[in-house]
Amino acid sequence: MAFLLGVDTGGTYTDAALIEDDTVIASAKSLTTRHDLAQGVGAAVQAVLDQSKVAPADISLSSLSTTLATNALVEGQGARVCLIFVGFSAKDIARQGLDEALGGDPVISIAGGHTHSGSEVQPMDEAALRDALAALEGDVSGFAVASQFATRNPEHEVKARDIIRETMGAPVTCSHELSAKLGGPKRAMTAVLNARLIGMIDHLIGATEDHLHSIGITAPMMVVRGDGALISAEMARERPIETILSGPAASIVGARWLTDETDALVSDIGGTTTDVAVLRDGRPMIDPQGARVGGFRTMVEAVAMRTSGLGGDSEVHAARDGLQGGLRLGPRRVLPVSLAAQQFPEVVLPALERQVRADRLGEFDARFVVPIRHSGHAPTGLSERETRVLQRVGDQAWEMGKLLTNRMESAALKTLVARGLVMISAVTPSDAAHVTGILNSWDADAALAALDLFSRQRNGAGHRIAATAQEMAKAVIDQVTAQTSETLLDAAFAEDDTDFGVPSDDLAKHILSRRGMAHHRGLVAIDVGLNLPVIGLGASAPSYYGAVGERLSTRMILPKYAGVANAIGAVVGQISMRKSGQITSAGEGRFRVHFLDGPKDYNDQNVALSELEAHLSDTAKADAISSGAEGIRLRVEKDIRTANIEGKDVFVEADITAIASGRPRIAD
Repeated sequence: MAFLLGVDTGGTYTDAALIEDDTVIASAKSLTTRHDLAQGVGAAVQAVLDQSKVAPADISLSSLSTTLATNALVEGQGARVCLIFVGFSAKDIARQGLDEALGGDPVISIAGGHTHSGSEVQPMDEAALRDALAALEGDVSGFAVASQFATRNPEHEVKARDIIRETMGAPVTCSHELSAKLGGPKRAMTAVLNARLIGMIDHLIGATEDHLHSIGITAPMMVVRGDGALISAEMARERPIETILSGPAASIVGARWLTDETDALVSDIGGTTTDVAVLRDGRPMIDPQGARVGGFRTMVEAVAMRTSGLGGDSEVHAARDGLQGGLRLGPRRVLPVSLAAQQFPEVVLPALERQVRADRLGEFDARFVVPIRHSGHAPTGLSERETRVLQRVGDQAWEMGKLLTNRMESAALKTLVARGLVMISAVTPSDAAHVTGILNSWDADAALAALDLFSRQRNGAGHRIAATAQEMAKAVIDQVTAQTSETLLDAAFAEDDTDFGVPSDDLAKHILSRRGMAHHRGLVAIDVGLNLPVIGLGASAPSYYGAVGERLSTRMILPKYAGVANAIGAVVGQISMRKSGQITSAGEGRFRVHFLDGPKDYNDQNVALSELEAHLSDTAKADAISSGAEGIRLRVEKDIRTANIEGKDVFVEADITAIASGRPRIAD
C-alpha cells in the first residue's frame, strides 16, 4: 500500500492531493503565502493528512508542480541578473527576444566563441571578463553565460562560469546546459530567464522540503518538468527554467488520469493564467520549437501550451476606444480587492467606504498597494526613489493615491511590482464572482464597493460604463467567457493541420470567427466551434466554463477534483531524462562528435554514431537513476541527414536523442 502526495503551488492557491491505489482519498486548497511559501504548503498538506487520517511517515512519495515560474515570466517578474555574452556582436542582443528578456539588466560582451564545427574563433578574453565583473554596478542575483556555438564546444562557457564562481560566488547558468540546439541569442535568452528564476524556485523547493521533513514526511520529493515528466528536486533547483509550464503540464497529466479521455483540449484556469493544450491519443503534444511563455520562445522542451494572461485574479481594464468602449482582462495578476479587504481590513474597508461616498471618482479609487513579505536578504539593485517607496509601504497596505506623492514614483512602483516586492490590488473577475454570487470566499461587501467604483468610469461617449455594480460584474464575467473562448479557439487553429490562408494567430480574432462564436443569424448563418471536447480544470472552471462550452458548441467535461488536477498530475507521472547530441561532417571521411565536454573526430561514421549513442544513453540513464527512477526503459531517436552528390549519398549531419524513463522509487 503506497500513499502518494501531490502538491501544486500557484499564484493564488496551493493545492494538495493524496492518492492511494489509483484513488484520490483527500484533497485541499489553501492560499499561497508568498512571504513564506511553507505556510501555504503546510496548510494544504496538513488538511489532506487530517482528512485521510494518514500518518506523515506513511507517505511513500511526494511531488511538486508550480506555476510560479510561468507566472513570473508572464508578469515580467524576476531577479536582476547579468548576461555574459561571448563572441557575439551587439546586434545579436536584439534578436530572438533577448533584449526584451534582459529588460535593462547588465550585459558583459567579451571576445571569444567557436565556429559551427566547434573550432575556436579566438581565445576568450578572460582579463576583460574579470575587469567587467569587478566594475559591475549594482548587485545581481545570478549570471547567465552564452558563448557562440557553445553547443558545438562549451569550453568558453565553462571557463566563464568558473571565473564567475571564483570571483562573485553567485549562481551561474550556462546556455549549453539547457539545450543542445543551435541558435545563440535564443539559447542566451533561455539562460537569462533560468538565472532570473533560480532564487524563486530554490526558495519554493527548499520551503516545501523543509516543511515536509518537519512534520515527518521523509519520502523522496520530485518536481514536475514542463513536459509533464518528473525530475529530482536537486535538478529542478539547478534548472528552474525547466519548471516553466510545470503546473500546466501536471494539469494535463491529471486531466488524462481523471477522465480517461484520449483526444481533447485541456483548459486550466488559475489565478494568473489560462493554459490550453491538446491531448492526442492520450498524450500531450510537445512543442518542437520550445516552450513559449509570456511572449518568450524558449529552448525548453515542454508541452505545446498556449498560455494567456487570463485568470480569476487578472486585472480588469476599461477600454475607452470608440463611443461604447469595453473591457479587457489581464495579463497582469493583481490581488482581488475582496481578498485585500480580508487581509488588510483596517486600510481597505474604510478607504472603499470613503471613496463610494465621494462626489467624484478618483484616479486611484479601488486600487491599493500591498506588501509581499520576503524572508532573507534585503532587495538589491533598487534606485534611491524605488527604495524610498518600498520603505514607505513597509508591512501595511496603502491606498495607491496616498502612497504616491508624485508621477515619478509611479515608475518606481512599477519596478517594485516587476521585482515581486509589492503587489497591486484592484478589481478582478474574482471580485465580480463575489458580486454575482458565484464565489463567497472573501469579503463580498468590499467586492461590491470596488465594482461600484469601477462602474463609474466613463466611456468615449461620456457615459458610465455600467449602471450598477451588478451590471458591471456581469460584464466582467461575460468578458471571461469571451476571452476564454478566444484562447481555446486560438489553440485549436494553431494545432489544426488545415491551411486557412491566414496566419493562425489571427484566425481566432477574425471578425468572422467572433461572429461565428456568437452564432450569427442574418442572411448568412455563421457558426464557429470546436470539434473536440474540452476538459475544464481549475477551481473556477465550474463557474465559468459552462458558458464557454455553449459559445464553442462543444462538450465541456468538468471532472471531479478539477480544482486540484495539477496536484494529482504532479504525483502520477514518470521520470524521463533526455540527452541530445550532434555529429557533423569535419571533411570527407571525418565525423565530428560534439560531446558535452567538447568535440572529438572519428574516421568511421558507424563508430561515431555508436559512440555518441552510448554516451547519451549512459548519461540519460545515470540522470534518471540519480533522480530516483526505477524500472528504467531506454529509447533512442536518430535523425541522420545526407545529401545526394553525383549519385552518392554524403553524410551531412546527425541528431541523436536518448530518453531514459521510469517510475519514481517510493519509500518503503
